[in-house]
Amino acid sequence: MSKVIHEISPLMGKDLLYIADRRKREFTYPIHNHEVYELNFVEHAPGVRRIVGDSSEVIGEYDLVLITSPDLEHVWEQNTCVSETIREVTVQFDLNLDEDHIFLRNPFSSLRKMLLEARKGLCFPMDAIMRVYQQLDTLSSIKDGFYAFTQFLTILYELSLCEGARSLASTSFAKIDVSSDSRRVQRVKSFIDQNYKDEIRLTQVAEIAGMSSSAFSRFFKLHTGRTLSEYVIDLRLGYASRMLVDSTNSIAEIGYSCGFNNLSNFNRIFKKRKGCSPSEFRENYRKTRIIV
Repeated sequence: MSKVIHEISPLMGKDLLYIADRRKREFTYPIHNHEVYELNFVEHAPGVRRIVGDSSEVIGEYDLVLITSPDLEHVWEQNTCVSETIREVTVQFDLNLDEDHIFLRNPFSSLRKMLLEARKGLCFPMDAIMRVYQQLDTLSSIKDGFYAFTQFLTILYELSLCEGARSLASTSFAKIDVSSDSRRVQRVKSFIDQNYKDEIRLTQVAEIAGMSSSAFSRFFKLHTGRTLSEYVIDLRLGYASRMLVDSTNSIAEIGYSCGFNNLSNFNRIFKKRKGCSPSEFRENYRKTRIIV
C-alpha cells in the first residue's frame, strides 16, 4: 500500500533551526510529513503544483507556506514548471508551546495564534511575502546561530501581523480539533462533527446554540466565514478526501458514508469545490506517494 514518507528532520538535540537554501531545476522529493514545523519559500517556479493535505494548487512566481502539524502531508510537484532558476528556502524549526513556556506570554500572542492556524497549512499573500523577503533572502548567510534565530523569529512575527493568510487543508482532513472557538460555537461544531453523515437542519443547530434560526445564521457566518450548509459540505468533503487517500473503498461507498445522498451529487459537489472529480483526486494524490 502506498504511504506518505515520514521525514526525519536534520534537527538534532538542542538545535533550533535547520535552513536549506537551494537552487534547482525541478522538484523531485515525494509527498511527506515530519514532526517539526516548517516554513517553505519558493520563487521563480510558476506552474509547480503544491499539495498540502487535500489542497492542491498551482503556484505562481512566489509561494510561502507554513506547516505546523506532524501529520499533515505536503509536497511541491514539478507539474508544468519549466523554470531553470528555481529557488527554495526551507526552514525547519521546533518551538515549545507547552504551558508556562515563553511563547505563551503576551508579546507572542499573534505568533502563537498563527502557529496554531498553520496546523492546516497556511499560505501567505504577496504583500506578506514582500514584507519578509529581505530577511528570507539573507537568512542562510547568517553564520551566528543566535542572530539567525532572532532574524527568523522576526520573520514569523511579521507574518503573524499580516492579513490575508489562508488555511489550505480542510479541518476534517487534517484531523484538527479547533478548541479556540467560543463554547457556543464548539457545541455546534461538535454536534455537526458527530452527525455530518445525516441531514442537519438549521433549526436543530440553532436550538443547540440557544438562538433563533435567523440570529444563528448571522452568528455562525460571522464566526466561521461560511453558511451552515457550506460548513457541512466542506466537512463532508474533508472526510471524503481523507477516505479517498487512505482507503480502497469505492467512490460511491465513500460518498454515501460521508453524507452525500447519491453518487452524481457527490461527484458534482466534489468537482465544484476541488476542481477535479473524486476519482481524479484519488489518482493524482496517489501519484505523489511511494511505497515505504
